[in-house]
This record gives sequence, C-alpha cells and structure tokens, in this order.
Amino acid sequence: MVMKLEVVILAAGQGKRMKSRLPKVLHTVGGMPLLEHVIRTAKGLEPMAIHVVVGHGSEQVQHALAQYDINWVVQEQQLGTGHAVLQALPAIADDCVVLVLYADVPLIRLSTLKKLVQHAQAGPGLLTARVQNPGGYGRILRDAKGALVGVVEDKDATPLEREIQEINTGLVAAPHRDFVAYLPRVKRENQQGEYYLPDILSLAVDHGKTVFSCVADSELEILGVNDRIQLNQVEREYQRRQAEQLMREGVNIVDPARLDIRGSLSCGEDVSIDINVIFEGRVILGNDVSVGANCVLSDVSVADGSVIHPMSHLQGAAIGKGCSVGPYARLRPGTVLSEGARVGNFVETKKANIGPKSKVNHLSYMGDCDLGAEVNIGAGTITCNYDGVNKHQTDIGNGVFVGSNSTLVAPLQIEEQGFVAAGSTITGNVGKRELAVSRARQRNIEGWARPGTRDSKD
Repeated sequence: MVMKLEVVILAAGQGKRMKSRLPKVLHTVGGMPLLEHVIRTAKGLEPMAIHVVVGHGSEQVQHALAQYDINWVVQEQQLGTGHAVLQALPAIADDCVVLVLYADVPLIRLSTLKKLVQHAQAGPGLLTARVQNPGGYGRILRDAKGALVGVVEDKDATPLEREIQEINTGLVAAPHRDFVAYLPRVKRENQQGEYYLPDILSLAVDHGKTVFSCVADSELEILGVNDRIQLNQVEREYQRRQAEQLMREGVNIVDPARLDIRGSLSCGEDVSIDINVIFEGRVILGNDVSVGANCVLSDVSVADGSVIHPMSHLQGAAIGKGCSVGPYARLRPGTVLSEGARVGNFVETKKANIGPKSKVNHLSYMGDCDLGAEVNIGAGTITCNYDGVNKHQTDIGNGVFVGSNSTLVAPLQIEEQGFVAAGSTITGNVGKRELAVSRARQRNIEGWARPGTRDSKD
C-alpha cells in the first residue's frame, strides 16, 4: 500500500547573516522568494497538505505567499529543527509519510525528492550529499557494513568524524508514526542547545529500524542560503539551469552566463537572445524572435518574426508579427503593436495601439492613443494626454501623416488620410484628407546683424 504524503517546510529562521530587515526566506532567486521555490517543488509531489513552520517575520512571510494553500504553523521559540517539526505534527494525518524540507534550500530537484519519499514508504529516510568541503555540515555516520547509524553535527564531531565528506542535508522523510515515536525523545544535549531533527534517525536505529538514505546528484542542489554570497551562488546556478533548459529546447543564447530569468520564459523555434537580457514576470517569445543586448522584457508577448533591438525596455506590452522595436525604446503597459508596426529609437509609448505597418520611428511619445494602419509619426511628436487632472485619448486614422516636432493635444481625432504639418500644435480635430497647420508664419528680416557685431547699429 502506498502511503499518502504531507510536507513540512521549515521557514522560521531569522537569517542574521543576511544583514537584512527582510526575513531570509523572502529573499529572491530568479525573482521569486526562496520559500516559494520550495513550495512549488513540493506541490510537484502532489501532497495532501503543505505545512510551513514560520517564526521570524511570520506575518510578513504569510502575506507574501498568501496565494498558496498552506497550513501556517508559528514556532514562537526557535529551538531547533526537531522542535520546529514537532509544532506541525498535530496537524498531520496519522497514515501518511512526512517529508521535511527547508525554505532556504531552493534548488532541490523534484526527482531527488521523489526518490527520498519512495524510500520512506518503508521507514525513515535521509537525503545525503558528498561534498569537497564538508565544514559546517553534520556528518553521516555509518557502520562497518555501510548502514546509516546516525548524524553528528559539525560542532559536536570528533576530529576523525570531521574528515567524513558525506553530509546531512537535513531533508528527512519518514512515516508519521516514526516522527510521533521519536521526536518527543530528542534531547538538546549539544553545543547549540537545540533539538536536532536528524537525532530521530539514531533513535530509530537504536530501536532496530533500518534508516534508508539516498545521495543528491549535485552539491549545489542542496546548497542552503545563509548569507548574500550563498544567495548569489544559488542565483547563478538557478540561472544556469534555466539557460541550459532553453538551449536544449533550441533557443540560441549568445552567453548563458549573461542571462537573467526572473519569472517564466516560453520560446518558440529559432529564438535568439543576446547578452545581458532580463526577463521578468511572464514572457512569451514566438518563432524567429530576436532580442538584442541589454533589453528588459517584463510581462510581454512577442509574436513570430519580431525584433527587439538593443537597449529597449518593454513592460506589459503585446508585440505582433514582424514588428521592430528599438533600439532604446520604452514600451509601457498597455502598448499593443499590430503586425509590421515599427517603434524606433528613443520612443516611449503607454496605452498605445499601434496599427499594422504604422511607424513611430524617432524621439516621440505616444500615450493613450489609437493609431490605424500605415500611420507615420514624425520625429519629436508627442501626444499631450494629461491636463493635470485627467488623461485624454488621441485617435489617429488609417494613413495619417504627422510631421516632425508636432504636438497633439488630447482629446483629439485625426481622421483617415489626414496630414499634420511639421512643427504644428494641434488642438482641434482634423477631418478626412485635411491638412492641419498650426504655427507662426515665417518672417525673414533683411540686413539683420547679430547684436555686438561690427555690422550691428548698437
């Protein structure tokens, strides 16, 4: 009979070495809190319930992860990992396996946890790892036959025990009955004066039980975050994994070490990503999309064949097929580019619908506006959409041409095939095929000389 599973995640630590007012488990990797990484991996096991033990900053932690169906357990005093699990035990069903995870170990793989849980169907199980530098970790003690007989913490280990390179990761799985039987018997006769969760394994061995163990595939998989240096190590490993997966799926990444994914990224075929690109939130790239160097894309979709040129910043935008954006463009939330549209260098848009094959190529601002098909917006043109109190709409019809350095004062409508002369300030509507000119007449003064020159009369 396969026993059901419940998961306990320990997240009560303060994280003093982070030197931060933010609870350690809310520091981010890939734009997501450490604790959220572990919750998401745990959900992949399809447990009956997930219990998170919180302590320092508990209200802040619960608020940050409120979207998840979690049983929150508060550990008022941080008296060790064994004590933390003991707080959650009353809420756990009797007939299940209990898996204990750590909120500051975000890179643990789902496949590794599945192996550990499978072992734990028969009795207590522990995840171990073999590392080059085991300093600071608890060491795995085995008998002459190689059976696991216990764990000794680094501070309590003898010099000979400190030479052991197999370490305790702290990840334990066991039937609920074993936690009930052994956790209350754990004592805190150690240098830290804490109740250590792995001590239940020694107690189980003393009672004739066999403790199973499985070894993690990678040292980085079980790396815990205790300071900013380790946080950076975990971040880089996380980004490396993301980049490698994308390349396996056919994405061309110029330099995987200079790519940051702080959310989710979905790519079609033959996508190319240059250096120093940041993806935030949910980003979708279609087939044959190219993203240039030093771009930031946040909650953006880019359809097939579009090019995002270097130094562009896109947020909350939808880019149609065959579009061109940038370089140095800023597309703010609500921007929609239809097929073949172009937004060029030093152009900013906000709540702007740019129609098919329309062009806003240079040094312009388009806010709260709808552009039809094949519209041309000249360099230096802006929509004046804000009157100090309210935002107003500008509607521009198909085939409209707006000359350079024009000011379009909303609310405003320029109908199909309308033409705005360069340098105009437009405050009234422009009809179909009308030419709008709003500027002072040029006047040339003969014989004029610059003041202070020899030809001046002054």
